[in-house]
Amino acid sequence: MMKMEMKGTDMRKLAGWAIVAMFAVASVSVSPFAGAREQLRARLAERMGADNAPKVPGSETISYGRDPLQALDVWRAKGAAGPAPLIVFVHGGGWKRGDKDNATGRFKAVHYPEQGYAFASINYRLVPAATVEQQAADVASAVRALIDRADSLGIDRRRIVLMGHSAGAHLVALVGTDPRYLRGAGLSFADIAGVIPIDGAAYDVAAQMTDGPPIMQKTFEQAFGTDPVRQKALSPTLQAAAPNVRQYLLLYVQRADGVRQAKGLGAALEKGGSRVEHGSFPGEGLKGHAEINRSLGDPAYAPTAFVDDWLKRVFAR
Repeated sequence: MMKMEMKGTDMRKLAGWAIVAMFAVASVSVSPFAGAREQLRARLAERMGADNAPKVPGSETISYGRDPLQALDVWRAKGAAGPAPLIVFVHGGGWKRGDKDNATGRFKAVHYPEQGYAFASINYRLVPAATVEQQAADVASAVRALIDRADSLGIDRRRIVLMGHSAGAHLVALVGTDPRYLRGAGLSFADIAGVIPIDGAAYDVAAQMTDGPPIMQKTFEQAFGTDPVRQKALSPTLQAAAPNVRQYLLLYVQRADGVRQAKGLGAALEKGGSRVEHGSFPGEGLKGHAEINRSLGDPAYAPTAFVDDWLKRVFAR
């Protein structure tokens, strides 16, 4: 790493640019600190599991609302003899960034259709223009849009699994535990066969804001605010009293807060009557957090077979 000796005003300027690079999605302009900003932007992209691989071709894009971000891509199942099960993926990005085109991972849209499943990846409105409550409603609305087109897309509306990474893991867990969101789209927990949260760490919001990574505290506060009542309402762990979606697969790497939060969610779901399985895999820090999203669907990556086995059992019901 290049060392720079700076004092006073210059140090304050560098700190300011660092904050911009970490917490904004501004375009990069030429400046003395462009290199530092690019390094921080790269770190941010790694945090949300972004992937610069080209988008997998062959999808159909569907709008499910008036906002440009209320859109999804869907890939049809390959070789399906009849209506195919559907996996709906929700990207991460700290609730305020991310996109289906670069945060889905390069393998999912290939692997799951090859397994005989339709696969969809959604965008949703972002904080601060939208609230987390509206984001969860967007997830439910996207599912509604796919169900409404089930016949034309070759989808079996009785076999749908929600999958999400990072902030997306929180959102799918919230939709799977708080019935208001599916109900708002004219659906219920009976319409969702299972939920796969991938390496999330805000299932209990207040706990995460107390002992989560300091670098993420401003992000959590922006997303969830400071009202304890609202934080509880947005915590899947605290919403997991029955009823919930019946089947959960909690995936995580070896990040202390992620493991702690997943185990807490799992225990609450089991107490609420759901069947819960855990997939704990190697990987630490931002690298592990990004890798489990980027590589899921790669046949050479261990979690892929683990998820495939779970999907076969859930979709066989």
